Amino acid sequence: MKINKLMTFQLIAAIAASISLTSCNNSAVGTSSVTGWKLNDNRGGFQYNTAYDGTQTPYGMVAVEGGTFTMGRIQSDVMGEWNNNPTQQFVQSFYMDETEVTNLMYGEYLYWLKQVYPPSEAQYRNIYQSALPDTLVWRNKLGFSETLTNTYLRHPSYANYPVVGVSWVQANDFSKWRTDRVNELNLEKAGYLKKNAKTQKAYGEQSFSTDAYLNAPSRAYGGNDTIVFKGVKNKAKPGQKNVYAKQEFGLFTAEYRLPTEAEWEYAAGTRKADREYNNIKGRKKYPWGSDDTRTSSRSKKGDHLANYKQNRGDYGGVAGWATDPGGLTTAVKSFPPNDWGLYDMSGNVAEWVADVYRPAIASEESDMNYFRGNVYNKNVINPDGSVQIVDSTIQYDTLPNGKLHPKALPGQVAKTTVSEEDTFLRRNFNSNNSITYKDGDYNLNRDMYNAPENKGRYNENGEFVGQYDTASGKTTLINNNSRVIKGGSWKDRAYWLDPATRRYADQYTGSDFIGFRNAMTKIGSAPNPKKKPRG
Repeated sequence: MKINKLMTFQLIAAIAASISLTSCNNSAVGTSSVTGWKLNDNRGGFQYNTAYDGTQTPYGMVAVEGGTFTMGRIQSDVMGEWNNNPTQQFVQSFYMDETEVTNLMYGEYLYWLKQVYPPSEAQYRNIYQSALPDTLVWRNKLGFSETLTNTYLRHPSYANYPVVGVSWVQANDFSKWRTDRVNELNLEKAGYLKKNAKTQKAYGEQSFSTDAYLNAPSRAYGGNDTIVFKGVKNKAKPGQKNVYAKQEFGLFTAEYRLPTEAEWEYAAGTRKADREYNNIKGRKKYPWGSDDTRTSSRSKKGDHLANYKQNRGDYGGVAGWATDPGGLTTAVKSFPPNDWGLYDMSGNVAEWVADVYRPAIASEESDMNYFRGNVYNKNVINPDGSVQIVDSTIQYDTLPNGKLHPKALPGQVAKTTVSEEDTFLRRNFNSNNSITYKDGDYNLNRDMYNAPENKGRYNENGEFVGQYDTASGKTTLINNNSRVIKGGSWKDRAYWLDPATRRYADQYTGSDFIGFRNAMTKIGSAPNPKKKPRG
């Protein structure tokens, strides 16, 4: 049987093409290993940053390589609180601010709010007010501190001192604001936003929100297409010019947030000198690897290694022979950093972390990235399928202390908790709120944490009315608004310098000895440096 030569040639060519397609290098830049189609084609198709080489360390942060460690006190607890028993935990690699958030940093946040949501306008007035730190935390019934009340937050003398009087809620608001500002700058640099619009055009709902841009980019900045670019106006890389920026481009940072208790303790207490291959040897009482609070350096003449209360009536030593730089808070970086490059993880001010406080860590339930406090949210979707963007009609929550707090800012995506539909038949989570899971879970009639519920409100005449809970049978001061604070402060004795110690405070109140710093999860895998050979 004769075979047509043309058909033979076509068959051979088809086989060769097939072999070529199935054996080609799947990692070829710009070519899909699934379809063979060209990626980032200017004429259309899937747009993706194939040259992404990992995240850079964010502004003001240091990288903390994750690992296994013993969370809790290894030494006996002289206080007998038994709320920090040791447990083995693993934390993912993350970034953390090298210093506590300072008055200067927080002042930038307040300035932005005042410019974008002017308190002189009635619909915006409570936004700015809700962010102001409580400067009255410095007052003392039997002590004179009015100068601090009037100057500590604003005066340049305290610019690099840690901000105080900030509640846990306010610290979280700052973290969200910081995420949006950094992403806004990233998009401006890449050419997706008009240069300097962030300072000259942002006003009310015409402001940038990361969530709003990712979910409805054409409506970011209030839908102003002279600011939000699509097409050849931007300076993006070839192949990314005809679309809005997407998560796939690698331009968006992970969210700034409060660190979890596990992350904070790991970063504060785990010394590189204590690590030996896959083990962390038992550490000393204090994070600098000694049972002594003073430096052994002769040149420092026994100066203390952290800012804390050294004795009754002794916050800094004798005049002329001071043993630390200040009697109250001190400027950040006044003491040497720890092994990660983090300053003041012990002393200066204690710090808010993300967790809801419980006396015990439920390590049998989770031994990786441990955190108690998950509340799961999702975007509010309009009937037409679009996401709901908050306009200038702002809704407020009334906090227990009577202050008003915006549920969302103009220009942001409206949020609601996940529904039964979202959790049905899931094994990893089955409700929108996991705070009380296996410890005070009301579904099990275990009303363990029945702290008094004091509430402040404004009546119909606009007058403030404080209501104290006078009900009997209250057995605890802990509730779901109790948040963990870590680290000692200028006001604390040396016991609290141990990173394993833990306390709690109400999330709606500030204090003169509590501040905070931000953390960020490292996207992707941790660095894997080549291990040194044994002996």
